[in-house]
Amino acid sequence: MGAQFQAYNLHHYSRIMVGQPLLATSCGSSNSVLFNEKKALPDGSLGQHFTDGKINRRRRRREFGIVASSNVAAPFWDGWKPEKASASPSLSDILWPSAGAFAAMAILGKMDQALASKGISITIAPLGAVCAVLFATPSSPAARKYNMFMAQIGCAAFGVLAFTLFGSGWLARSAGLGASIAFMIYTRSTHPPAASLPLLFIDGAKFHHLNFWYALFPGAAACILLCLIVVFGC
Repeated sequence: MGAQFQAYNLHHYSRIMVGQPLLATSCGSSNSVLFNEKKALPDGSLGQHFTDGKINRRRRRREFGIVASSNVAAPFWDGWKPEKASASPSLSDILWPSAGAFAAMAILGKMDQALASKGISITIAPLGAVCAVLFATPSSPAARKYNMFMAQIGCAAFGVLAFTLFGSGWLARSAGLGASIAFMIYTRSTHPPAASLPLLFIDGAKFHHLNFWYALFPGAAACILLCLIVVFGC
């Protein structure tokens, strides 16, 4: 009877370990246990079926692929390398954007000459960044018309508001730039060149007389011209 009971137990535990591996844990402690053997030993003993918490944690590390912390630094160095491309840019991909930017600045320069008697200038530094976005990366989100005009108008208006509230100084620059970035994120109209418009107004005395008209001129007005050049010239 005892031999039959022992054989039954061996068969029962072998079936559990081979067909249904079990995991038993004790919450709040390190006494987690895990079946480690797949069958009973030939001598009739069950062997070591459970492992302690330390071996369990080691198995989890192998299962989930925990790696050394030194590998985390790899993406940082990748940012200092040129972007990997399938092929070098063609000559037309280099010349056409450059020619478009040249034509845009030439037209804006001629308009400045015509407006010089009135003391108005349409050519401002942020337009160089706008040209780079429109001509070099026309498919990027920053080149979308919604992003460009929403950001140009909104950021310029925040620059005027910051100057009105805080005058010219570090507080006005910080408030104007912070509010502009928050505005672009909230309206989903991220357009990096527009972030310089608040600083340009606060530090540029020649724009102060425009007041809130600065939201439309020269930034937004010049962007209309640049979009026309992109549509009809490229």
